Amino acid sequence: MKGQEWYQASDVAEEYETKRFSGGGELIDRREKEAVLDALGPVEGKSILEIACGTGRFTALLAERGAEIIGLDISGPMLSQGRKKAQALGVDETLEFMRGDAGQLPFPDNHFDAVFAMRFFHLAPTPEAFISEMRRVSKEIVMFDTFNSRSTRSIYNWALPMGSHLYSRSDVEKLLQSADLQLINEEHDFLFPYGFYRKLSKNVSRPFRKLDTTLGRSGFGDRIASVSYWTAKVPE
Repeated sequence: MKGQEWYQASDVAEEYETKRFSGGGELIDRREKEAVLDALGPVEGKSILEIACGTGRFTALLAERGAEIIGLDISGPMLSQGRKKAQALGVDETLEFMRGDAGQLPFPDNHFDAVFAMRFFHLAPTPEAFISEMRRVSKEIVMFDTFNSRSTRSIYNWALPMGSHLYSRSDVEKLLQSADLQLINEEHDFLFPYGFYRKLSKNVSRPFRKLDTTLGRSGFGDRIASVSYWTAKVPE
């Protein structure tokens, strides 16, 4: 997988949230958490798997809301940060972190009510294999995000340390079809790319976010949004 060595470095894990979700990045964090909660609905008592859970931003959030959740990631240092977060929030006894390969999930078929992955598919070299595994272990919901090929993301994609796989809508449709999943909801957001917000303070970024949201509601907003959140279900 792209950037695997970079992603598993201890210094990267320690600075991951500070670099991405402080200042203007807080607006990104808030929107991503909103997207996950919207997709999964009420989570209390639900069995949920998070793929590529990283530092546990979503894993801990859902545990606080009563989910029975497992966070899986290939990076030991990232998982270590996730465990520290869970302990600080007092949910370390109600969730589980596992190190493992998302391409070979160590769970039986139809094991979870929902499976989701955020900030994962832009790094996946074989997205069909990963979506297939997510679908295999889910009884109902599969949710993920993508960075989009017709967006401003493409302008600075070359400068990222790992690069990104950018997707068109037809790419996502083919991905879902390959896994026999039915799309039930899609949301598109952030005309200004994530990297733009991360370079600004929270106060400075707020007016840009307001403009971003207003433009996004226009007729062309969905077409050039830099990120999409996809929710699919396992057919009955």
